This record gives sequence, C-alpha cells and structure tokens, in this order.
Amino acid sequence: MTGADLLCDTLLANGIDVCFANPGTSEMHFVAALDRRPRMRCVLGLFEGVVTGAADGYARMRDAPAATLLHLGPGLANGLANLHNARRARTPMVNIVGEHASYHLACDAPLTTDIESLARPMSHWVRRIVSADHVGRDTADAVAAARAAPGQVATLILQADAAWNAPAAAAVVKAAPGAPGAPAKPDPDRVRAAATALRCRRRTVILVSGKAVRADALKALSRIAVASGATLLAQQSNARIERGAGRVAIDRAPYKVEQALQSFAEVEQMILIGATAPVAFFAYPGKPSAMLPPSCQVISLADATTDLGLAIDMLADELGVAADVAPVLSQAARPDRPSGRLTPKALALTLARQMPDNAIVCDESVTSGRGFYGATHGAPPHDFLQLTGGAIGIGLPLAAGAAIACPERKVIALQADGSGMYTVQALWTHARERLDIVTIVCANRRYEILRGELANVGAGAPGRNASRMLDLDDPTLDWVRMANAMGVEAARAETAEELGDLLTSAMPRRGPFVIEAVL
Repeated sequence: MTGADLLCDTLLANGIDVCFANPGTSEMHFVAALDRRPRMRCVLGLFEGVVTGAADGYARMRDAPAATLLHLGPGLANGLANLHNARRARTPMVNIVGEHASYHLACDAPLTTDIESLARPMSHWVRRIVSADHVGRDTADAVAAARAAPGQVATLILQADAAWNAPAAAAVVKAAPGAPGAPAKPDPDRVRAAATALRCRRRTVILVSGKAVRADALKALSRIAVASGATLLAQQSNARIERGAGRVAIDRAPYKVEQALQSFAEVEQMILIGATAPVAFFAYPGKPSAMLPPSCQVISLADATTDLGLAIDMLADELGVAADVAPVLSQAARPDRPSGRLTPKALALTLARQMPDNAIVCDESVTSGRGFYGATHGAPPHDFLQLTGGAIGIGLPLAAGAAIACPERKVIALQADGSGMYTVQALWTHARERLDIVTIVCANRRYEILRGELANVGAGAPGRNASRMLDLDDPTLDWVRMANAMGVEAARAETAEELGDLLTSAMPRRGPFVIEAVL
C-alpha cells in the first residue's frame, strides 16, 4: 500500500466518494490509487475552475464535501476564483493539490510554487503532507476541517514521494465526530437581546442566510415575523434557498445601491441570523458603503457557525410565539405564457411557467435573469443556488456538481453569456457524465452589468474603446455550435414562443441540453 492508496481509503472511510479532478504528472500515483477503487466516482473537468465550481455545487446540495484533485500551484491557481465563491458560500470541500517530491523542490523546476501562499486566501485550513506516514492522520484532519460548521474549504498538499512511498502503518483514520464539526450552541443572551428588540415594535428587518433560508427554518422565521411585525429578508447572495409554492416567499436585499438605500432608509433595527449587515458590492463616488442608516441598531442573534435552526426555535420560545400563528407561504401560481420578442421579463415568465417539480436552479444570469427570482415565488418547490462571492464563471460548473449530487432531480442553469465563457468547458463534463441539466444562456452579447457599472461610477456612456471591452458581438458567440462541439444538444430561441417550445421539449427528457436565449 502506498500513501496515495491510504489517502483514497481514508477519504472513502470518511464518506467522500466523489473526486472532481484535473490531474498532472505529480498526481499520477494518486490517479493510479483512485483507479484501484471503483467506489470513488472520478469526474474530469477540462479546467480547474470547472473542478472547484462543481465541487461547490455538489456540496451545497449534499451538505457534505467532495474532493478535488488539482495539479501543483498553477492548477490550484486556475481554480481559485471558484474556491473564493465556495469560501463565501461556506461550502465544505477537500482539495488535494499535488506537489513535487520533497527532494525535487530544491531544484526549482518550472512548476515549483509556494502552494501554501496560493491556497491560504481561499481556504479555511491548509496543510502539507510531508511523508507517507502522515497521510492517514492529515487526510482525516482535512475532512474534519471541511465539515466544521457551517462548512470550510480545506486544502491538503500531497508531496509526490508521500504518495508513492509506503507508510509504516497503513491504518485508515476516521475523522473525529463532534467538534469541530458540530455547530456552536446559540448564546441565550443574544436570543434574549433579539427578543427584547422585537418586542419594542420598532421598524425591524430580520436578515437571514445560511441554513436559515432552508424551508423549515423559514417557516419558523415567518411565524416570528408575523407575530412581531418584523420584515423577513434574505441577504443578497446565498448558497442555497429552498423556495417555491408551499414555502415562505422570502425576498433578498437589493443589489443596487440606490434600491438598497431606499429599502433600508426607515429601518430602525436589524437582527442578523447567519447573515452579515448589507454593504455595497463596490465603492462608488459619493455613495455610502453601508446600506443601513447610521441610526439603525444591528443585533447579531447567531453567526454562520451557530446552530441556526436551534437559535430560531429559541427565539420563538423566548417571544412566546403562539402555536396558532401561521407562516406566510407562497401559493402555487403559473404566469400566462408570454409571447413576442424574447426579453429578460419574458424569459423569467416562460421559465416560471414551465419549471418542473423539485428542480435545482443554478443562477449566474447576472443582469438578464434578475426577474426570475420574483417571478418564481409560486413556482413548484425548488432549490435556488447562486453566485456567492462575485467571481464569475461558476454557473455551468455549479450545475454539474448539483446534478451529480442529486441525479434524480432536474437542474436548470441560468447562465449569462459573458460569464459562461469563463468555464464553458463545463459543458463537456455535462455531456461526459450524462447530467440532467437544461442550460439557458442569456445571450445579450455584452457584459451588460459592466455597462451599468460604468454609469454607476460616474464615467458616462461607453465610447469606442470602452465598447470594445464591454461588447461580445464582434464576432458573435455561437452557443449552439459551442455546445454541439462539446457533445451537448442545443437550440436557439429568439422569441418567447420559441423558448417555451424548447422548454416543453427539454424538461421531460433526461440529459444535457442548451438553449441560447437571444435577448
């Protein structure tokens, strides 16, 4: 048995049986060990950003980590943008990053880098395996770190000689149960402070995220909001919201500064549950960074590391919320079928009309899909996954991971065309793994959000040079041909009727399908 064999066995013994991979020479002994273990599902991504983004989507839906396999420092660097998103989403993940053999590092070979320095900004936990004898314990520690509530990115650096040498003791190590994996218990003093604030009947927003935007927690929160007169709101970016008909219709804090300032202008107090106080995504000349008025009192009931479900129950008990207080739930509703030219609004309404039960929606539609969220409160129950860290290029990989985690459910990827090009290789993984994903590419053929940001910072309308950096129409991207080239069937829609017909055909069947929605 080699160190690589022990690493595989330790991952499997600790419940990690999916590895998203893009390996290189230094990882070949680990690849060989994976080959000897058919229980491990190995999923190839043609770019490391696909690998890390897919592991994120998988863990968001399974509430458990997958492994990634990355090639040395440059391979890790290629995957860092989606590790940033995963870190912001508090996604559990175990990254295995190959490294040169210990004696080879002094040679300063071309791919030699300071992997720890690359890993730390996007990881909660980093360790180097220095010998085969440390493989079992270090791997179990990485799994335990990844599982620490509410989820962490753990990066394990595997030196090549630690992979190919035989450990003195080949015992598999299991991660210790409980701490640090268990969430912290809520602070009773914070619960009492939040209850006191709610009793005073000031204009109050309860801002939530994390596990607090799952269906059962939202029902309990809605009862608290009804009883106290508070407004219930989700933070702007969330890893996963359970929503749709029969669930609480929770809106999100606005993205745009002007809308957020207006929304919170009269708020006197805000209670945070797994969320952070709202701030602007960027700094803008003459505009504030904090979205709350200076007089607003902020009360943190429970942060992301806390057992949010228990904190919510304790708050309801402290308030004495009566058992007969009913939560406000969305009623099932399907919009009428739109017609005519395909616009962002028509796209949202068409999809809301044709979403299947229990779908998973992965949203990186940026500007074009903003109408989807409001249009689908009454759609069939579904999970909503979104971009959490602002690093674009996660949508297509996120959908791949979600589909692998939940193969019995239809996955719908809402993808902007510009950000989709960052990780377009994920479509090949959709085809290779026969994933049940319908991808709708919002093809406005420009970085529309940046055109808006140019105005927001006071720089005016784009001229020739700015337009050359913001527009994607010379040449025009052909998503149908790109999808076909990677083995995915695709079609183009230019009207609401065409989009509706394509969704009617694509939703009942299994397998990947791309719709280029020309807006």
